[in-house]
Amino acid sequence: MSSLQSKTGALWMLVAGVLFACMGVCVKIGAAYFTPAELVFYRSFVGLLVVWLIILIRGDSLRTPYWRNHVYRSLSGLGALSLYFYTIVALPLPTAVTLNYTSSLFIAPLLIWWYHERPVWGLLGAVVVGFVGVSCLLQPTFEQDKLFEGFLGLCSGFLAAIAMINVRQLGQIGEPEYRVVFYFSLISSLGAGAWMLVHRFSAITGAGALILLCMGASATLAQLALTRAYSTGATLMVASLAYSTVVFSALAGWLVWDHIPSISAWSGIVLVILSGAMATRLSVCRK
Repeated sequence: MSSLQSKTGALWMLVAGVLFACMGVCVKIGAAYFTPAELVFYRSFVGLLVVWLIILIRGDSLRTPYWRNHVYRSLSGLGALSLYFYTIVALPLPTAVTLNYTSSLFIAPLLIWWYHERPVWGLLGAVVVGFVGVSCLLQPTFEQDKLFEGFLGLCSGFLAAIAMINVRQLGQIGEPEYRVVFYFSLISSLGAGAWMLVHRFSAITGAGALILLCMGASATLAQLALTRAYSTGATLMVASLAYSTVVFSALAGWLVWDHIPSISAWSGIVLVILSGAMATRLSVCRK
């Protein structure tokens, strides 16, 4: 891979980081107009329409013999997304984003338990460092009586890790990416839609529609930029730069809500980013 391609991939990952942070801002602002269930539904439904349109244009098939695998992946992804959106609303944006990004720390122990893979002590060391960071990050939530919300944010990272492992399984049995994304968007739309109808349905105002449009556009463009980054850049560099979303979210929290994380929170964010990058490096080098 040429140096130019590597730099291009890194640039696309930074673009994805900015867009994912923008999505987080839209979710947090959108909480004044919609419930978390509604935000999850509209986020999933927009993605479903985009993927379905692409599939129609390309003439791809949605038929699959692995529907159980798709259901497992979609349910874990829906749980992760729902808890992530909830914690974005309940906690400072950089805290919620960082807790969701602990997914890379859960993957290593899950793979050891799930596939009986041989433990790599460097990888386990990175996990320990990461959870020290989580402890620092959650310290301010003790003071704000939001420990439960912090725990849910950690659960979003755990479920995201399960979803990633499920995606890996689908890739190993030959399922194309478009089919994985389509069924995830479909099941998430149905699940969040049912939750929304049972819980509450909010009228869509002009301001609300604009927020939903920005949320859906930023999320979809972020996914496209992410895909381009991994297809053109060095895997290790791109995966490490995925944590730029945390930095951009902290910047957005400061600019939009004048929220500056405490020293404890910053320490936790730095430790989670470093441990996640370390875990990613060790995982990639093992392949």
